[in-house]
Amino acid sequence: MLIAGFPAGAWGTNCYLVAPAAGEECVIIDPGHQAADGVAEAVRKHRLKPIAVVLTHGHIDHVASVVPVCGAHDVPAWIHPDDRYMMSDPEKGIGRSIGMPLLGELTVGEPDDVKELADGAKLELAGLELSVAHAPGHTKGSVAFGMPEAADIPPILFSGDLLFAGSIGRTDLPGGDMAEMLDSLARVCLPLDDSTVVLSGHGPQTTIGQERSTNPYLRQVAADPQGHGAAEAPRRGM
Repeated sequence: MLIAGFPAGAWGTNCYLVAPAAGEECVIIDPGHQAADGVAEAVRKHRLKPIAVVLTHGHIDHVASVVPVCGAHDVPAWIHPDDRYMMSDPEKGIGRSIGMPLLGELTVGEPDDVKELADGAKLELAGLELSVAHAPGHTKGSVAFGMPEAADIPPILFSGDLLFAGSIGRTDLPGGDMAEMLDSLARVCLPLDDSTVVLSGHGPQTTIGQERSTNPYLRQVAADPQGHGAAEAPRRGM
């Protein structure tokens, strides 16, 4: 298994290229602001053939390079229908005052081929199996992608801005909802094995076991599944 990840752009958004091995087909997850050059470098370095882009949600820091990346490799982009509008109108997803300083540098819009994700779907791409879990809270159309345990790797969760090391995604932007976030944490994250590696949209990797023990939000959800009196701690991401 090959996972090549790098933080891109002004928001340090993690972009991942995932393949069974070097020299094979790959999936690109969240090519965000100024990610196109990093994607091209990883493709060259590992001799990869991209066949799809998959998106954890529609915020501009996760989708800003979708059009050039999809165009360069003639591949589709997958996104949940509730967040699709943000590719063409990012200000609606982040608020005008936050987006204006950088939106002038960007060419926004949809790639030629857009496919929509559904909760519970199993994507068979590039010899990989990605399970789709709808996880609203950060945005209405946020999803997490799971990969099952294999011979050489533990299970993996590409959590987007649902779960970070020590924190969670913010819920104060348009479409955010703390109650939905807590429900998503309970449904998507708590049932996972402690060995599950969490590769999130921002920051370092972690594990479900580490977050179950130390993350104030996940600990609160585990103690109180209804989310009453949820812990307050700094949150990250756009």
